[in-house]
Parts: sequence; structure tokens; C-alpha cells
Amino acid sequence: MSEWWAMTDYEYRVLTFDRHTSKAQARQAVREHAEYGRWELSRTVIYEGGVRRMWLRRKIMRVQRTA
Repeated sequence: MSEWWAMTDYEYRVLTFDRHTSKAQARQAVREHAEYGRWELSRTVIYEGGVRRMWLRRKIMRVQRTA
């Protein structure tokens, strides 16, 4: 029995917000990237000093030449 694993390649973008950026402003930035750039939220980390870092990802679309 053979198994087939789908290998999906992603590209990543990291958004970094300082501690003075509100949660609403950070959420709005992620929302705009998601709506217009087809990015999705992959990971979020809030560091001790209040710096917020968010990783966004999207699938890399491979296009095959037809002619």
C-alpha cells in the first residue's frame, strides 16, 4: 500500500508590533493582510516587554506553463 503526502509550500511574513500598539491596531493590520494578500495567521507570541510578533503564511501558488 503506498501513501501519498501532499507537500504544501508556504511563504511567511512576520509582523512585529511594539508595546505601544493596541491590540485593535494589530488585529486591523492582520485583517488587512488576510483580506488583500490572502495571508492567514500562523503563530502569535507576546514577549515579556510587551512586543507582539505575529507570523502570517500563505500557500505558494505554482503555475504550470500550458503552451
